[in-house]
Amino acid sequence: MRTIYVTVAVAVMLAAVSCGRKQTGANSVQPPVYPTVAVTTGHAELTAIYPATLRGREDIEIRPRIDGFIEDILIDEGSAVKQGQVLFKINSPQAEQAVTTAQAAVTSAEAQLATARLNVDRMTPLAEKGIISSVQLESYRNAFSVAQAAHAQAAAQLKNATATLSWTSVTSPVDGHVGAVLYRRGSLVNSQHTLTTVANTASVYACFSFNEKALAGFLAGLEGETQTEKLKHAPEITLTLADGTVYPHRGRIETVTGTVNIATGSAGFRAEFPNREGLLRSGASGKVSIPAYYSDVILIPRKATFAQQDKVFVYAVEDGAAQQRLIAVTPTPDGQTYIVTDGLTVGERIVTDGVATLSSGTKITVEN
Repeated sequence: MRTIYVTVAVAVMLAAVSCGRKQTGANSVQPPVYPTVAVTTGHAELTAIYPATLRGREDIEIRPRIDGFIEDILIDEGSAVKQGQVLFKINSPQAEQAVTTAQAAVTSAEAQLATARLNVDRMTPLAEKGIISSVQLESYRNAFSVAQAAHAQAAAQLKNATATLSWTSVTSPVDGHVGAVLYRRGSLVNSQHTLTTVANTASVYACFSFNEKALAGFLAGLEGETQTEKLKHAPEITLTLADGTVYPHRGRIETVTGTVNIATGSAGFRAEFPNREGLLRSGASGKVSIPAYYSDVILIPRKATFAQQDKVFVYAVEDGAAQQRLIAVTPTPDGQTYIVTDGLTVGERIVTDGVATLSSGTKITVEN
């Protein structure tokens, strides 16, 4: 009987010890650790990146002004050309025939004019002596005037025909570089055919677009009353080429389209980059990087926030617990951060990662 009492006592003691260990273990469990940051103000430079298409300051389609066959091609693709340089020779029999016909008409008109002048000179003394009437003399003078007009008309036709014949030499209207040559010798062409293009790439335009919201934010951050004044204060931008290299010269935004594209909801921008080394080519692609400067603002990472019903929240740390907090924010151009305009004060601490696993009132261990 005594053995039974001892056994029971030992069991009770072991159970008590076990419960005590479990209780002690439960009390020693720490709340989960979350990274946090103290809210401060500061200055920030953020960069927004937009895809861009490059085009020459002048991209001109070269078309013949007359019908004919390509007789000669005097340039090659990629050639540097000067304004007025001949690019193509067009064989146009019609233009040559027009010049020949006009020259013959001028010769005939000159002969008629000479005859009319001779008649006037011959009849004037006779009219003065009364041998012929003044009416007859006047008719000769009228014939002379008609001959003068016919000669002037023939000369104008010759001038026009000569000008048309000069169009058989297709010249470059600007300094630049030749694009693809689309037709070869012997091709029949007319004014509807584009023979090639000449791009003036002394400076190059980078064309890109902002959505409507980004446009409003961009202009609001610039000094000036009008859009023109604001663009004068726009920061210089950087161009990254398709191969990832950064173009050594910075560009400036020159213009913004006056309307927003209804289909895309975006406005077009045009920035100009110098191209002294000829590294940029019309039709190439790249990315423009636009810096944005912010002073004395609260910046928080976007991953520290979450959205509910178009409202933005963070978890602020209060008395060792994460408390849900509604904040007002302005997106930054880089899309990775927010500028907090309301809801947080300097010195408060917020959770910066793992907010999807939290709920308001959850006890946490702060990781600085």
